[in-house]
Amino acid sequence: MDRTEQMLRELTEASGVAGHEREVRALLSTYFGPLGQQEQDRIGSLACRQGESGPRVMLAGHMDEIGLMVNYVTPEGFLRFLPLGMWLDQVLLGQRVVVQTRKGDIPGFIGFKPPHLMEMDERARLVNKRDMFIDIGATSKDETVEAGVRVGDPVVPAGTFEVMANGKSYMSKAFDDRVGVAVVVDVLRHFASRPHPNVIYGCATAMEELGSRGAKTLADLVHPDVAIVLESDICGDVPDVKTEESPVRLGAGPGLKLHDARMIPNPVLRDLVVDTAAELGIPLQLSASLDFANDGMQIHVDRVGVPCAVVTVPARHIHSHGSIIHRTDYDQAVQVVVAVVAKLDSKRVASLTKSDARWRD
Repeated sequence: MDRTEQMLRELTEASGVAGHEREVRALLSTYFGPLGQQEQDRIGSLACRQGESGPRVMLAGHMDEIGLMVNYVTPEGFLRFLPLGMWLDQVLLGQRVVVQTRKGDIPGFIGFKPPHLMEMDERARLVNKRDMFIDIGATSKDETVEAGVRVGDPVVPAGTFEVMANGKSYMSKAFDDRVGVAVVVDVLRHFASRPHPNVIYGCATAMEELGSRGAKTLADLVHPDVAIVLESDICGDVPDVKTEESPVRLGAGPGLKLHDARMIPNPVLRDLVVDTAAELGIPLQLSASLDFANDGMQIHVDRVGVPCAVVTVPARHIHSHGSIIHRTDYDQAVQVVVAVVAKLDSKRVASLTKSDARWRD
């Protein structure tokens, strides 16, 4: 296991549902420690600064993951819950979780009425998450309370990091978006011992899954001149997905978002990413969506506006208990971002917002 694989394991296995990122933030602080000067906003987002002069380049991945929150304990000791982030009902039922309490972590299981006790038509219906419960093995409310469970406790998907059969694909929870945060760390590692024409802020934002809240507060702290958001992207290479719905394929290279529900990337920065990838001989997968957004929606409207682009690592099965990425896509994403950041000097950054922008390397 090399350094990057070990980092991906540690980051994805760490807990950090939206609004409760303490564990993963502490881990990231150890990664950022030798790489630059750390700063933090007041809701838990973290930044690592490298350099003293030049344009401020913000690299942002979100550290939070989707999860649940306890909102009621039944008289029998079962836990009702609310979602923290977007969950499909059908991927929740029958999954293992970890309830994080003041007395420590407690394993749990998301259950519903046994199928043996259902009528035939009831078995065919989708179970709504409002009707599910978390079973921690208790037999009464008093027992659950004694175990340390309180309303408001976060609940984390249970999942471990696994190297898959081909040796190049990895499966784990929380690749959305610990994979983006890992890219940030590896880019900072590259520039820690090399000159760069700018001030780099490697950022891990909080609460992206609840409306990109940490991206707004951290942009207010950093005041970037240009930003690159590092995200996972939705693979369309699974059964029953049409190519026009998502052309993104696992192992076919990193991605670039051309459009999402809340941001259109700066055209000049977009083209710089495309041209840089071509110079490196790295295939770049282009994608667009109408229904979803990311931290770019907050960063690109900071102050009078920030030129912004979103570089991605393709992932299958995000927003579930396990997702899959490919190591080649990850490594190439790091290479592209490193090369783009190295070009972002004062002249280049100024050109991003000129209508007649042209550049020479």
